[in-house]
Amino acid sequence: MGKIGKVVQVIGPVVDVEFDDDNLPAIYNALHITSSATGGGGVDLICEVEQHLGENRVRTVAMEPTDGLVRGAPVEDTGQPIKMPVGKATLGRVLNVIGKPVDGLGDINAEDYWPIHREAPSLEE
Repeated sequence: MGKIGKVVQVIGPVVDVEFDDDNLPAIYNALHITSSATGGGGVDLICEVEQHLGENRVRTVAMEPTDGLVRGAPVEDTGQPIKMPVGKATLGRVLNVIGKPVDGLGDINAEDYWPIHREAPSLEE
């Protein structure tokens, strides 16, 4: 299990998260937020760390709507960046920004996943 924090502020797609002493996730790490304390179906979203704010807080950007997200919701650091499936299994498929299919054709059984932040291929490639 990764580092655990809690939501301290939500301003639209910007979510500030507080972690325990000097236990901050790296920039571009994906954070998974789940909460059923919202009274409805709950929240299940991915945020990406963009900035270390100090005072054991990070500023993130939500990759999905933050409707229903409340302060105090638990946050887990995945320990890795957002990754997208790659390869033949993705050909002809429509994916959202976090790699989930949105075309109604079921799951994608990709063999490989690449981080969304990586070096560009060389000119020769």
